[in-house]
Amino acid sequence: MPTTLDPRVRALPEIRTEHLFDIVIDLQPQLNIGNGPLGRRMLFPSAGGTFHGPALHGEVLPVGGDWALFRPDGTMVLDVRLTLRTHDGALVHMTYSGRWTTPPELRPAIADAATRHQVDPALYYFRTNPLFETGAKQYAWLNDVVCVGVGYMVEAGIAYKVVKVV
Repeated sequence: MPTTLDPRVRALPEIRTEHLFDIVIDLQPQLNIGNGPLGRRMLFPSAGGTFHGPALHGEVLPVGGDWALFRPDGTMVLDVRLTLRTHDGALVHMTYSGRWTTPPELRPAIADAATRHQVDPALYYFRTNPLFETGAKQYAWLNDVVCVGVGYMVEAGIAYKVVKVV
């Protein structure tokens, strides 16, 4: 195995991020689609919510949701589609995938709607990669950014701190 770095590898600046917004998504009761060839599919429909950040804020519309897949190893694979409405009426399509890995000993508390929001988010891995699409001129810059989100549970829903990679 070579011990020298491939000469084609370049030194680049460190990856930097900027806070985009915090988002809270209220959820409707989950729908269990069932066990399939890849794992157990569940739909977590959106019931609304809010988002607030330095460059945009508004509401999460009560459409869309997470078509989550629970793999046999316990990791949840996210497949989320949401519609955001900014404070000035623009519509933004938000999609993201991601992974939520919870240690086996925490799964009963996470599965319990009464206690899941009390579990310390530092005890599990919950990361997403939001992307956006909009026709609103004032938010067209969203069409060209890549983001990273860190998720955690809240009462009656889920929340993320979302940063854009600059």
